[in-house]
Amino acid sequence: VQLVESGGGLVQAGGSLKLSCATTERTFSNYAIGWFRQAPGKDREFVAAVSRTGGSTLYGDSVKGRFTISRDNAENTVYLQMNSLKPDDTAAYYCAGRNTNHDYVTNLYEIYESQYDSWGQGTQVTVSS
Repeated sequence: VQLVESGGGLVQAGGSLKLSCATTERTFSNYAIGWFRQAPGKDREFVAAVSRTGGSTLYGDSVKGRFTISRDNAENTVYLQMNSLKPDDTAAYYCAGRNTNHDYVTNLYEIYESQYDSWGQGTQVTVSS
């Protein structure tokens, strides 16, 4: 599945941004979708994942309670609402798709980038202090 991220930008600490991950492909609901981020000089980090129908979600420890992942399969879009942003959240954010028969996400699979089949090009988020 081809994925396109949008919604990144520059925001002050404490502010909010909402990222989108969209596709035109009708098979979108066959995919669990994950968000990862990568800051300069650092490894790619798991941020959040959502199951095929949106009923199951998973978050990285550094974003729990601040970020919310959701999806609208009618719009072929996954969202990442980011609140209470910190300078440490500055990174390129990528969404990724994992073709799966399961309608849940777990830390056995969806937190690992190697489990994903498709990746978007990324969108930059910069949080100023």
